[in-house]
Amino acid sequence: MITHLGNWTIERLDLIMHEAAAVSDIGERIDFISKKFLDTPYQESTLIGDINTPEVFVINLEGMDCMTFIEYVEAMRLSGSFTEFTENLKRVRYRNREVKFECRRHFFTDWVADETQTVNDVTAIIGGVQTVRIHKMLNLKNDGANILHGINPVDREINYIPSDSVDDSVIDNLRTGDYAGIYSDKDGLDVTHVGIIIKDENKVCLRHASSGKETKKVIDDDFKEYVARKEGIVIFRPRQTGLQGGGL
Repeated sequence: MITHLGNWTIERLDLIMHEAAAVSDIGERIDFISKKFLDTPYQESTLIGDINTPEVFVINLEGMDCMTFIEYVEAMRLSGSFTEFTENLKRVRYRNREVKFECRRHFFTDWVADETQTVNDVTAIIGGVQTVRIHKMLNLKNDGANILHGINPVDREINYIPSDSVDDSVIDNLRTGDYAGIYSDKDGLDVTHVGIIIKDENKVCLRHASSGKETKKVIDDDFKEYVARKEGIVIFRPRQTGLQGGGL
């Protein structure tokens, strides 16, 4: 295992997760945890492993991309201590907790692809009749090449809500703590970006690790303005579950 905690200490992380575990509402717990990472620098390619390189279990809180950001948040919301967090991160990041490149959940919809899921796909519930259902062959480009070498393409049904259908009724059905994927119409991909829905009385934000030139860090963006420039959204909702070390 490789661990980069930056300014964090295990003792401080233990305290945060202990405090978060006392928050019964899942959305509020995710808000509490994810807020701690605001302004964390955006950093891509922090994980180690590919078809030619053995996978290494990495915890890097110094810098994160959009996917590792939500992985860390989801694993922490399931945990009451750093020790539990390391085990829950394996469950969130890998199928069967096997630290192997071929077992890594490379795609957002991998989060709901098996019985070990910690979230539910609520896109169709939120979008109703406005939801679009499509089959895509993930990891397969239109020229027949793989996006990720060494990962078999998979035929997957994806629900998404087109951006021009994200109206007030859809917004009302979103909850703080929902994980939002930005749908991609490109071959081989399900989403191009992910973040967390944060709602208060006045606004709805997308909390995410932004790769923008002027905002390469974890920030809160106006959700409706952000989504209006995209193809659509996919929404996963954390499952209600008790905290358990190493799993659910």
